[in-house]
Amino acid sequence: MDYQKIIDKYYPGDSLLRDILMRHSRDVADRALSIADRHPEFGLDRAFLEEAAMLHDIGVFRTDAPGIECFGDEPYICHGIIGAEIMRGEGYARHARVCERHTGTGITREAIVERGLPLPHRDFLPETLEEQVVCYADKFFSKSHLERVRTVEQAAESLEKFGQEGVSRFMKWAGMFE
Repeated sequence: MDYQKIIDKYYPGDSLLRDILMRHSRDVADRALSIADRHPEFGLDRAFLEEAAMLHDIGVFRTDAPGIECFGDEPYICHGIIGAEIMRGEGYARHARVCERHTGTGITREAIVERGLPLPHRDFLPETLEEQVVCYADKFFSKSHLERVRTVEQAAESLEKFGQEGVSRFMKWAGMFE
């Protein structure tokens, strides 16, 4: 798979949004690949990890998030399912799962219903190790502050507003991946 062709298709030409997407995604990919290199015992698919990390936010352009140059109509929380729709349309169902499951540390059906989130009423939790690694790596990098790299503690703290379940899942991953 040539992930760059897909990025070029949805983010043609030069733009600040494309630059933000590329830098953020590269940071996430590099961290995911570093985890794979430190843990050969996991047998992670390195090529897939890089592709999925580079494409996990492919749907942001259709969302309304002016702070990161997104001027679409959809709520930002929908960028994962939008990305999954795009990736399934491109013929990459495995990559689509990463897109739809990387928000927070995954989102449960229960949380979607309780919070009235504009998402389908089903679980969007990372299941495979590759899905978990990309989701985990993503928590260290913000698209609105590209120069920052969060520590494990800062990343965990950023998840607290979504509930303790997500923080616990993140800390379990930290124990596995760090």
